[in-house]
Amino acid sequence: MEIVTEQRKKLAKLLFKWAVRVAIVIILMIAIFTCGVLLYAKILGPPPLKVPQTTVFYSNSQDVIGQMEHQNQNRYWINLDEISKNVTEATVSIEDQHFYEHHGFDFKRIAGAALSDIQSLSKVQGASTITMQYARNLFLDYDKSWSRKLKEAFYTVRLEMNYSKDKILEGYLNTIYYGHGAYGIQAAAQYYFNKDASELSLSEATTLVAIPKGPSIYAPDTNLENNQKRQHDILSAMVKAGDITREKAEQVSQQTVNLNIQDNPASDNIAPYFQDTVTYQLKHQLNINEKQLVTGGLKVYTTLDTDLQKKAKHQVDSVIHSDSDIQTALISMKPETGAVKALIGGRNYKKVKYNHAVQAQRQPGSAFKPFLYYSALTQNYTPSTTLVSQQTSFRVNGGQDVWRLHNYNNEYANGPITMMQALALSDNIYAAKTNLAIGPKTLVDTANKAGISSPLKAIPSLALGTSNVNLLEMTRAYSTIANYGARVKPHFIKKVVNSDGDVIYEWHPKKQQVLDQATSYVLAQMMTGIFDPKLNDYNKVTGSSVKDSLTHKVAAKTGSTDANSWMIGFTPELTTGVWVGYSDGRPLNHYPETSYSKDIFAFYMESALEGQPEDSFKDAPKDVVAKYVDPDTGKLATLDCPNARLTYFVKGSAPQEYCDLHDGDHMRQPGEEPKDDRHEDKKEGKNWFDKFLDLF
Repeated sequence: MEIVTEQRKKLAKLLFKWAVRVAIVIILMIAIFTCGVLLYAKILGPPPLKVPQTTVFYSNSQDVIGQMEHQNQNRYWINLDEISKNVTEATVSIEDQHFYEHHGFDFKRIAGAALSDIQSLSKVQGASTITMQYARNLFLDYDKSWSRKLKEAFYTVRLEMNYSKDKILEGYLNTIYYGHGAYGIQAAAQYYFNKDASELSLSEATTLVAIPKGPSIYAPDTNLENNQKRQHDILSAMVKAGDITREKAEQVSQQTVNLNIQDNPASDNIAPYFQDTVTYQLKHQLNINEKQLVTGGLKVYTTLDTDLQKKAKHQVDSVIHSDSDIQTALISMKPETGAVKALIGGRNYKKVKYNHAVQAQRQPGSAFKPFLYYSALTQNYTPSTTLVSQQTSFRVNGGQDVWRLHNYNNEYANGPITMMQALALSDNIYAAKTNLAIGPKTLVDTANKAGISSPLKAIPSLALGTSNVNLLEMTRAYSTIANYGARVKPHFIKKVVNSDGDVIYEWHPKKQQVLDQATSYVLAQMMTGIFDPKLNDYNKVTGSSVKDSLTHKVAAKTGSTDANSWMIGFTPELTTGVWVGYSDGRPLNHYPETSYSKDIFAFYMESALEGQPEDSFKDAPKDVVAKYVDPDTGKLATLDCPNARLTYFVKGSAPQEYCDLHDGDHMRQPGEEPKDDRHEDKKEGKNWFDKFLDLF
């Protein structure tokens, strides 16, 4: 037993000796490797800076329409002593509290971040030091491979070995991105506050230091609330570091930041709002990082038609008085492909960079009704279906509430009107009755299928456009109707080519048939009625004021609320949406503000369609029939119906009875052979015997 115990002790000692030897060897190897890396880094010296290349944006015809800011235009390198102490302290406090203590790597912070990530089973904390971020900004892409991380570590070592801490901080503050093309603290100070970096107050400094974490999220001019939350975190970090007192932090938190935004060269192009939208898609849909986008020398080929863009801008400037502070937005796109050809996001990009075309959520009013009437057409309604238009109160919410509804100017037919008239006159009573009959959920489903992605409330008033939407999705949804039920995705970018000439992205249009083709065709034809005086009744059709400005056949719908004015319409070649209103949502005044959207739409469409056939609508699908109908009764027209109108119906739903409101023989219908000549004679007021006597 003692012999066995002795053998075990010897074995344990032997294993311990070998373990110590292995550990020593490993430590020596690590030391040798570390020394080798450090020696190699020292021999290589300061890492060379890459020369950035400007990203260029091209139109559909490959004309240059804009470019991202280049370092020679918006980068300013200043010494650390020219930067406000408020900036340096705030940056170090929030980005790297132990910056002056470590040698490029904060191992305690790395361990803490790793522990937090393990506990949450996701990446919740970052551990990059200022030196690591500087190395990444200068030399590396933002992929998450181990190769990139090792390179980042090596460049961090090279920076730390060859530059002082102050020089590293100076370089970091001169290269970090602050949004709106401003690289470096000097460019940011000039852009946001029109002053030098040395003059920044604590409030201004912390406002700017909040931005680099995510310029599109924390820029104070576009996301002030997010910026203020981040600023509060920075001030707390400065208190913890002993840079400022708690009282000073609270005082700054209560101050209102006074921005003094300065123009930058990137805003001076043919379509700045369009370019902003393209930039957003490059970042958030194509996942191109900030560094590659701004300095990667990309060639971005877009869908913009410079001729249509100029025409859109001209009509906006011509229609709206220059002294007015009202805003407008316009989107024009090809319904067949979804290619956006023109985009106006506001009146003046230099003054207001908020993009009303893609960001603003507003009530569309009656511009939402086409989706209602498509739904109704699938529920046994037809363009000839009549309902009574009169002042009406509806019982809603299970009969608990009363919904008192009225038409514009409280005008009513006080009798039956057809669906084609209700759409052309924008009758609210007809729309509400229809929505209640088919069910609001049916309307929501149709709108979603057509391309409306904003949340919609399945309530009776949805028929009148009471849910907020944006202009881009409305224009897309109208394009689905123009495409006879085939939905496309709006796109702005055709192709992206990198600095090596490789195509890294290319768009391939796709269609999806989401609505019935025949029903969509019937609706599209019915929507041309807003310009047709034959549909006048208790009021004129809503497009009557601009019908003489259009020589082309266009389908469209107007919409209005107290604060919004819309007009959206299409031909098979072009869909255009126009919105007019105030940025702050204040009510529109009366004429001419309420007519701006119609005028812009009509003048632009007529100009944009120049040289194209006046009627480019395709022949009706095989499941659609055309009939001459009396708009007042919805029945087949007679020779004495004064406003007989060619109307389209889904096969099997056309009226069979002839109009009994007007005396007269039956009118010959499309494809119907005349039985004798008396129909034509009746139309002229003479029968065949009278015409025979005229010969003598």
